[in-house]
Amino acid sequence: LMTATHRFRHHNTDKGAWSMAEQESALRPGQEALAPPLTGGWLQQHFAYTERGSSLRQEVLAGLTTFLAMVYSVFVVPSMLGKAGFDTSAVFVAVCLTSALGSLLMGFWANLPIAVGCALSLTAFMAFDLVLGQQLSPAVALGAVFLMGLIFTLISATGIRTWILRNLPLGIAHGTGIGIGLFLLMIASNEVGLVTRNTGAGLPVALGDVTSMPVWLSVVGLAAIFGLERRRVTGGILLVILGLSAIGLVFDPNVRFTGLFAMPSLLGEHSLIGTMDIGGALNAVVLPSVLALVMTAVFDATGTIRAVAGNAGQLDKDGQIINGSRALTTDSLSSLVSASLGASPAAAYIESAAGTAAGGRTGLTAVVVGLGFLMLIFLSPLAALVPSYATAPALMYVGLLMLGGVRHLNADDTVDTMAGLVCAVFIVLTVNIVTGIMLGFCTLVLGRLFSGELRRLNVGTVLIALALAVFYLGGWAL
Repeated sequence: LMTATHRFRHHNTDKGAWSMAEQESALRPGQEALAPPLTGGWLQQHFAYTERGSSLRQEVLAGLTTFLAMVYSVFVVPSMLGKAGFDTSAVFVAVCLTSALGSLLMGFWANLPIAVGCALSLTAFMAFDLVLGQQLSPAVALGAVFLMGLIFTLISATGIRTWILRNLPLGIAHGTGIGIGLFLLMIASNEVGLVTRNTGAGLPVALGDVTSMPVWLSVVGLAAIFGLERRRVTGGILLVILGLSAIGLVFDPNVRFTGLFAMPSLLGEHSLIGTMDIGGALNAVVLPSVLALVMTAVFDATGTIRAVAGNAGQLDKDGQIINGSRALTTDSLSSLVSASLGASPAAAYIESAAGTAAGGRTGLTAVVVGLGFLMLIFLSPLAALVPSYATAPALMYVGLLMLGGVRHLNADDTVDTMAGLVCAVFIVLTVNIVTGIMLGFCTLVLGRLFSGELRRLNVGTVLIALALAVFYLGGWAL
């Protein structure tokens, strides 16, 4: 979907919209002004979709399109967090509630056609880096997500975000996204056995058993996603997940149908609501990971919201996002909600571009998405029905899309570009996102020193590099 965003048409939202002053000036002398028609009643008054060149039907269809494009997350996120010891049914409910509440807030408050859900990239960070890699408990990992959301909210509300975007090296910012994409590819490939640990001499990884059902189904599924997305089939990723799950149900004895409907247990034995350990996350060895989450979230949210808002024609004459501060604050508040419910960090979904391509122009599109996720909370048994080889193609596809960040690197500034690539490559080689960021910052500062370009460094970059270097050389890194 990210590759297709540039092809979506832009609409002039000002054409055909009269102000009240213009309507009054058009009246004949002595004629009383009539109230404008309220097609859709309160919905029209609140969302003003007519003024933005849309209609009630168009907004609902756009919302359904976005929902189908991103609903695969309710299967992929529980699958990843399940590997880290989280209860998959509880995560399923938490993901649905996070996506519903975040999308509803985005729709009603920011009035933008942007849906919110649990970010796959940050889910991978949380599950495979924080919990499985650094051996943090799920409760502490949820505490780290809460702190990330709190810091991100403060950054969005105070304007610090603008300073960060202006001063943080672009190479490292884009390199982090590229590295997380590689990270997702490694996770998915290892999960199905396509890439395995090499227990003998040589490199640490080796090719797995390509004749096994999980491996070839994953590869076929990935190719199917390529084709369906190329043809712009709505919900193509979801169709692949459902198709592979159906094959597993027939031929894989480990995949068993346990039911379709279940009342969500919000406060039951396996509930994750309110289980976060904020005190544990305030540990000095965890805070660098929190800051890495914040940095990734700031750039990801800004880029995604700007791209989708641009596709929907919701940029003002200065190129700024209409209600942009509300959108970013919604994004950050959603992570506070997700941590409280027991899910991974939330973020605006680039799949929202599918809805804007279908004509979504207002927050009503996001509201429809939110209502769709609310209804899904009664289908939690489906989470256990989806095997890893059904979700692996979706992870691989998202990871490959994130590699597109390479085109944003500045080829004319080789020091910045190479530092960004160092960051990306060592995220996956060390299986640690903070380590990749540390090496990126250190090589950037040293590269500027040896190239005689110290003036191109700002104080913030140097301080971050020094702090990370001391953190690692002092042996405090996990």
